[in-house]
Amino acid sequence: MDCHDVRDQLLEFHQGRLAPDLDGCPDCAHADAVERELTQVLERRTPQYPAPIALKRRLAATWSASALPVPRGRRRPGLRVLLPTALVAAALLFLIPSVRRLVAPSGQGSAVMVGEAVNDHVRLLQSQRPLEVESSGIHQVIPWFSGHLDFAPAIRFPGDEDFPLRGGAVGYFVDRKAAALVFGRRLHRISLFVFKADGLPWPTGRLEPAGRAEVYRSSARGFNVLLWREGELGYALVSDVNVGDLMLLASKLSPPA
Repeated sequence: MDCHDVRDQLLEFHQGRLAPDLDGCPDCAHADAVERELTQVLERRTPQYPAPIALKRRLAATWSASALPVPRGRRRPGLRVLLPTALVAAALLFLIPSVRRLVAPSGQGSAVMVGEAVNDHVRLLQSQRPLEVESSGIHQVIPWFSGHLDFAPAIRFPGDEDFPLRGGAVGYFVDRKAAALVFGRRLHRISLFVFKADGLPWPTGRLEPAGRAEVYRSSARGFNVLLWREGELGYALVSDVNVGDLMLLASKLSPPA
């Protein structure tokens, strides 16, 4: 067995199906350290959910077959270039949010969306410069986004006496850029986030009408949250105002009949 054989079969070694001798080979020892680091980061960072019995049985059958010796002439392709441990871990951490969304149970989708909306609202409130464009004119705020986003926010409500527009900024929602607009309500601030809707765990139950929009209503940490989507765009409205005020603003933001 040469070094390539060892590196191709490190995963089997860590899972207890092989026991290669790494003594005396610093390259193989380094490869082993990289593989162990990846395994530890995965175990610490990815959520753990119980697997169905049928899946466990299929995996057990697959492992039994893969534990058979592999002829040298048919060696499985492996990673020939080893990345430094820190770089591998950084790349893995970059992928963790996507992995978390893919493996999270569907019932947690609404909690993910609501939690993200509240976090973004709080970050906006606590920012030293929450608004990158300060204006009460919708025709000054919306065009400003054209040079900062790859989509148009499609907001037509210009604000009024009940909900004056304060301005806007570029923010993030989950893993994508978002247009963040701020409206006032007496002494309160209301954040509106507009973002691309595809690929997010949208809630599907308990939708309520707000104008022409069908919104999902929830709350977290003392903030009320409304979520809805229109075509390719998604919307999140967040504030500590009462939910009636938030529903009224959502109806004004929804497209006209």
